[in-house]
Formats: sequence, structure tokens, C-alpha cells
Amino acid sequence: MPFVNIAWLPKSVRADPQVRRAVARAVINALVASPAEVDASKVVVRFSEAVDGFPLPAGHTDDSTKDVKLD
Repeated sequence: MPFVNIAWLPKSVRADPQVRRAVARAVINALVASPAEVDASKVVVRFSEAVDGFPLPAGHTDDSTKDVKLD
């Protein structure tokens, strides 16, 4: 199972869960599009930075980001 850990996001978007979901969706799409034949249902994306009093968010999966629209 591919596990992606993103250690940093700009301060302006750390607190916005929609931005984190969009970043997770973009990462999942990039991994699935790679020639490595990654199954989207097996990818987990986590954000490790817990600063400014915000707790560490839960990991994002293909199912939890399906409704995110990327431009």
C-alpha cells in the first residue's frame, strides 16, 4: 500500500481541510497515472505538520477525496 506523507504546506492553507483534500487528490491522481500500476484504493496520503494548535488530520484516501474537483 503506497503511503505518502506530506510534511509541509504553506501556513495560509494548513487550516483549510478542503485544500488538504485537493492536494491529496492531486497526489493520488499522480500516483495512479504513473507507470507503476498503483491501485488508487490502496493509496493513503497524510499531512504530518500539526502546528498552530491544529491537530494532525486523518489520512486521505481515494474514497475520501473522490468529490474533489481539480482544475
